Amino acid sequence: MNQFVNGEWVTEYEATNDDGEFDRQTTSFRDTVAPEDVEAGRYHLYVCRACPWAHRTLITRKLLGLDDAITVDYVDPYRDEGGWQFTPEKEGCTADSVNGADYLRELYVAADDDYTGRVTVPVLWDKREDTIVNNESREIMRLLTTRFADLGNGVDLAPADLRDDIDRILDEIYEPINNGVYRTGFADTQEAYDGAVAELFDALDRWDDVLADQRYLAGERLTEADIAMYTTLVRFDEVYHTHFMCNRRLIREYDNLWPYLRDLYQTPGFGETTHMGHIKEHYYTTHPDVSPKRIVPAGPDPDFEAPHDRDDLAGRPPV
Repeated sequence: MNQFVNGEWVTEYEATNDDGEFDRQTTSFRDTVAPEDVEAGRYHLYVCRACPWAHRTLITRKLLGLDDAITVDYVDPYRDEGGWQFTPEKEGCTADSVNGADYLRELYVAADDDYTGRVTVPVLWDKREDTIVNNESREIMRLLTTRFADLGNGVDLAPADLRDDIDRILDEIYEPINNGVYRTGFADTQEAYDGAVAELFDALDRWDDVLADQRYLAGERLTEADIAMYTTLVRFDEVYHTHFMCNRRLIREYDNLWPYLRDLYQTPGFGETTHMGHIKEHYYTTHPDVSPKRIVPAGPDPDFEAPHDRDDLAGRPPV
């Protein structure tokens, strides 16, 4: 992997700890947007369609009707030693329409010329101040849901009466599931792998049970928690099961997680922002330590459009 160290780009750093466990860096830009600074057209998202963390913000933006208020650019799903790159000639990718950069890393040092850390997506950029506001997906979701609400369609993905539950669920699914697939796939020792994969499937089993009697993770309302779960589940059978050796079970083998995933995919804002071609290209070609031949597999092509029968449970999509 690559990152900045005191503003200098280095192409190698150790992503696992002494026990061989994947150690995700904490995101660095954690500012908010003041109420008086909220305005249509001022803020911009930089994302990769392949990345589950960036995908969270794309779904949120779409569900909230913020397409016109917050602009977006898409980097290439293939990440080489230069990091995330803008390749407008490639299908599904764009140029940097705001800053004209060739690589996303240019914007990180523009925001902090002494920056140390990885260059990640998503990035919420302030066009007026020419800087990064935030690069933490969970915080960007909440900003869009709350601070930018008046620019959207009235949908609320974090209603006040459910917010404590939503935050608890986001916490509970993050380490074993959202980050758990990476902890499994990037483990450098058998012990680290065994621990991560066990926690991952224990958590999936638990939430499969929860979803037997309720349509969404927090009950009858679709919330940010479902978005965070979706971006991991939709990549699971196509990528994580094989590429990251999360192979105890397919999501398609779960009684409730599989129809839940199809329900979300068929909800406006989810399937239309899911680009499986970019997803598979990114994972199978960008991690040579995991997949050295960089061959993108042909299948398995899960049928996300199949009937799900989740409509029989209480609750309905927000749009």
